[in-house]
Amino acid sequence: MKPINTIRHDLHTHPGISGEEWYSHNLIASQLQECHPDNIHTNVGGFGVIAVWGTEPSHPTIAIRGDIDALPIGHRCGHDGHTAILLQLARLIAEEGLPANRNVILIFQPEEETGTGSQKILDAGILQQYNIRAIYALHNLPGFPLGTVVLNLHTFAAASTGVIYHLSGRATHASTPEKGINPGLAVAEIIQQFARFNSHPDALGEDFRQATLICIQLGEEAFGTSAGDAEVMFTLRAYTNDAMEHLLNEANNIVGEIASRHHLVLSHLLRDPFRATENCSAHVEHIEEYCGCRVQHLLTPFRWSEDFANYLLHFPGAMFGIGSGEHHVELHHPDYDFPDDLILPAAQVFHRLIKAPLL
Repeated sequence: MKPINTIRHDLHTHPGISGEEWYSHNLIASQLQECHPDNIHTNVGGFGVIAVWGTEPSHPTIAIRGDIDALPIGHRCGHDGHTAILLQLARLIAEEGLPANRNVILIFQPEEETGTGSQKILDAGILQQYNIRAIYALHNLPGFPLGTVVLNLHTFAAASTGVIYHLSGRATHASTPEKGINPGLAVAEIIQQFARFNSHPDALGEDFRQATLICIQLGEEAFGTSAGDAEVMFTLRAYTNDAMEHLLNEANNIVGEIASRHHLVLSHLLRDPFRATENCSAHVEHIEEYCGCRVQHLLTPFRWSEDFANYLLHFPGAMFGIGSGEHHVELHHPDYDFPDDLILPAAQVFHRLIKAPLL
């Protein structure tokens, strides 16, 4: 077998953005063959790969998910490392076997960065055939000591969604603006109203809400014309799925009232929606008991989002972090590179969870 670091570097130099992970798919499938799972499903939900050890679907099953896609600037989030961790885990399973009457599923998931991959894996229907008692995933975390397991009993990562509001009025000659319907004042009012959503950064649970202005498009560079159309775009965030639903409903109601008062036709569109990664507290405690590592608890969830959340709507489980170094450059930075020294320790954490008593 090739050294796992070599495989990680190979993945790093062949990044596939969401929907284009064909190189990673083929490399993963070939490496898994050497670990002799009982079944390998390829091209799942696009370029996903699912490996299964165990032949009786009714037996208790532990599922582990790793994401495989890259950013447009390359593997600057560590998904190449996450893939290598699962391949190293496959080697540990091949070497040491599994507890009796237990299945293990490794999910190599595409399209996490766009928030679409986990649902495509679920829609394939493979996971639903098994008695999944726990599903786990991790994300490497710069700023935390190397190998430290980072936990949150409840939400690990926030819900978020982009929302685009299109406001249609009526353009007219700039000399007679009263004959048209210019959406500019409505846009200004929407921005002022949405600023009130922003809670204190340290707010917890249902109290945390955030609305980030992303883009405004109003009229065009035509100085003889009063604008007739506008788009205003925000990213909304909350720490629970219920809070996200309330925030989105409130935002839509505010924009609807403003549009109606200004006699504008309103339409809206959601972009890149992510659910909150709401952990099962019992599984978080299970990780703490059996991970075999130093543990650190979060005071607040991460504000970024993770599409692992979709699995937790169907199966009990948890997502956790693992430190990639206190002084390691941050995720998505052009100089980011996954630390090879984290691959084996992270794989061993998953291996201990696979062998641990069942909840």
